[in-house]
Amino acid sequence: MEPTASNIGFSHFIAQSDFLGKTILAILIGMSVVSWTLIIVKGIAGWRRKRHSKEFLQFFWNATSLDTVRHEIQTHGIKCPFSHLTAHAQHAKEHHVHYGAAKLSEAGTMQEFVTRTMRMVMDEDAARLENGLTVLATIGSTAPFIGLFGTVWGIYNALINISASGAGTLDMVAGPVGEALIMTGIGLAVAIPAVIGYNWLVRSNNVMMSKLDTFANELLTFLTTGKPYSINTEPHEKAAMTPVVHHIKRG
Repeated sequence: MEPTASNIGFSHFIAQSDFLGKTILAILIGMSVVSWTLIIVKGIAGWRRKRHSKEFLQFFWNATSLDTVRHEIQTHGIKCPFSHLTAHAQHAKEHHVHYGAAKLSEAGTMQEFVTRTMRMVMDEDAARLENGLTVLATIGSTAPFIGLFGTVWGIYNALINISASGAGTLDMVAGPVGEALIMTGIGLAVAIPAVIGYNWLVRSNNVMMSKLDTFANELLTFLTTGKPYSINTEPHEKAAMTPVVHHIKRG
């Protein structure tokens, strides 16, 4: 049956598509499902992470001692990157104080050992935050081209069918070609949310890691000197603390 203005549309295009065309559509739908799943899951996880981080930081700076912080972490568990970093930093300090440099990984002063431990924990948290972002970036960059490929294939099939039927009028050509352009639109509809979600998650992760870097400097200084680093510190104390703070800066 020749397409008419009344039956031309998405359903007609799918019905007339061959196996490759339907496969391309299925791939785009699958990519959309994966994209939205990642955005929603990581968005909810990020919201919970921010809430737990805010609660922990408020408790940490109002705690009377590090023993109180340790007890809080042991009681309620590790729920955010800040409590994760604090727990490992405290354990590293206590381990080095009690056992010293028993292995090559523990060589150096207590401050150097704690610094290495904190850096490894921060790298683990950064990798955990970035998990799944590569998939989003891949979907955002490839979906338009997959949709374009579906359009090209659809136009090719449409022209072959028109040529076989011998009807080369404008209305017979414009309908199938217009239907084939649907695949490009679907590709863009899949890519745009993926790109927006990727940029949003990357920005959120960068903010979180920036705050974690700042907290790491404060925590390291507190563990090694017994007092937090402050811009109001006396000049001679600030000079003594500055090298300690710079040890944790990540290359």
